[in-house]
Amino acid sequence: MGEELKYKRILLKLSGESLSGPEGHGIDPLRAEIVAQHVREVVDLGIEIAIVIGAGNLWRGRSGLERGMDRTTADYMGMLATVMNAMALMDAMERSGIVTRVQSAVQMQAVAEPYIRRRAIRHLEKGRVVIFGGGTGNPFFSTDTAAALRAVEIGADVLIKATKVDGVYDSDPMINPDAVRFDHLTYIETLNRRLEVMDSTAITLCMDNQLPILVLNFWDKNALHQALLGNPIGTLVAE
Repeated sequence: MGEELKYKRILLKLSGESLSGPEGHGIDPLRAEIVAQHVREVVDLGIEIAIVIGAGNLWRGRSGLERGMDRTTADYMGMLATVMNAMALMDAMERSGIVTRVQSAVQMQAVAEPYIRRRAIRHLEKGRVVIFGGGTGNPFFSTDTAAALRAVEIGADVLIKATKVDGVYDSDPMINPDAVRFDHLTYIETLNRRLEVMDSTAITLCMDNQLPILVLNFWDKNALHQALLGNPIGTLVAE
């Protein structure tokens, strides 16, 4: 294609809401197809891509905790919800011609492969997209942390955090029209400013392993493509 790619292998972190309909919850097959189209563009560039998806469209543990639910139970329910999202996304991607595998940290062999690092890397090397479900397999860890962990394990060049805004701001740009966007942040700045990029465990894991985090607007049709070419898009969190 003549285009110089900046990354060979990426991990894409999607929110559960990326699959939800206008109401903000549930799984909308049309939205899953739109996500699949974006992923298809990455695959067509020849980039290896793994995905971690959240569960906020199906289950919010906070609401259970507010009613006195046990935290471990609430977290395991969230892990199961991520596998449902992973299966919905896998179906949409397979229908668009992308060979996809779902691996779950919580074993459920009837619907997903167990998470095995070497097998995941082998899938990526063969051009398959791997969706990691089930979080880390442990309670008390977010899907952000699962994304950071899997990205480090598979040797990803970057962790791309897909959002609805074009980067990281010093305040909510939806509320504050004077919010300032950052082009670049260090890990320490992100932690000290308590910016809502990812939770502190995920950011620290990336910092300890020199894994850059790129925050961009996933719904801007050109943003992801331009970022993969190395053009200045979104906010880069790195050293």
